[in-house]
Amino acid sequence: MSILMLTARDSSSDKVIGLDAGADDYVVKPFDLAELTARIRAMGRRGKETLPPVLEWQQLRLDPNNCKVTYRQVELHLTPKEYKILELFLRNKQRVFSRSMILDHLWSYEEAPTEEAVKVHIKDLRKKLRAANAPADFIETVYGLGYRLKQI
Repeated sequence: MSILMLTARDSSSDKVIGLDAGADDYVVKPFDLAELTARIRAMGRRGKETLPPVLEWQQLRLDPNNCKVTYRQVELHLTPKEYKILELFLRNKQRVFSRSMILDHLWSYEEAPTEEAVKVHIKDLRKKLRAANAPADFIETVYGLGYRLKQI
């Protein structure tokens, strides 16, 4: 499915955030109706997108095509934010993410919670991974820096 963002936010950083969040096109209001319909037609002409690959780390699998996450064949039932945090880690293996970086990647400016919310989501995600028999430190804390997936 193609996504076109239609918004009044016109700064360069807003456009980057929107496109990085998954939008295929970004149109700022006020807009010309003929241009908007041409952009929609152009998006429709683009070939069928290939499905995103399954992301894997050790025994963990995240399938973006059906939003299913398993660890050693055990399905994890995650909240949308837990899923996004795990996806962020899997798409950036071995990168350390601070709480503020996670906030910047996954929350909008309007709904941005405190860093404590990230800590709670990480704790809950670790608990669900442990329930599926993942190591307790599967998501590793890099003290003073943030979190990352632990390398064996």
